[in-house]
Amino acid sequence: MKVMVDDLSGPEIAGFLDEHVRQMRSITPLESKHALDLDELRRPGVTFWSIVDGDTLVGCGAIKKLDAGHAELKSMRTTPVRKRSGIASRLLEHIITEARAMGFTRLSLETGAAEFFLPARKLYGKFGFIECGPFADYRPDPNSTFMTKVL
Repeated sequence: MKVMVDDLSGPEIAGFLDEHVRQMRSITPLESKHALDLDELRRPGVTFWSIVDGDTLVGCGAIKKLDAGHAELKSMRTTPVRKRSGIASRLLEHIITEARAMGFTRLSLETGAAEFFLPARKLYGKFGFIECGPFADYRPDPNSTFMTKVL
């Protein structure tokens, strides 16, 4: 498997992310959906990675700069047929390493509080993320779990 910075210009990643946003909308109330769309992921301050197995896109993730020392983990997704196969762990380890190399000292995230998101919360916990309060522009939300990690 190979992790690479993605400029988000290809149709495969566009479809992959569209499926991600549609899935989040089907699970989470609209006012609690925080997944970034393609245009938002292309903004300055966002670095986006895709992970491929051979020629097949199997996952993605991004970080969004909040300030000089703090970034937010965004758009973590594994293709449904490859869930629980180590892809998310490999990608998250890569993103944490890259965030450190970029000079960030803290990485935070928002994920769902529903049962559907329990595997994600367990993954983040395995990598040292702990629950925290809302950060950046987030507000308390019963549908959200906020987590952070000191790098």
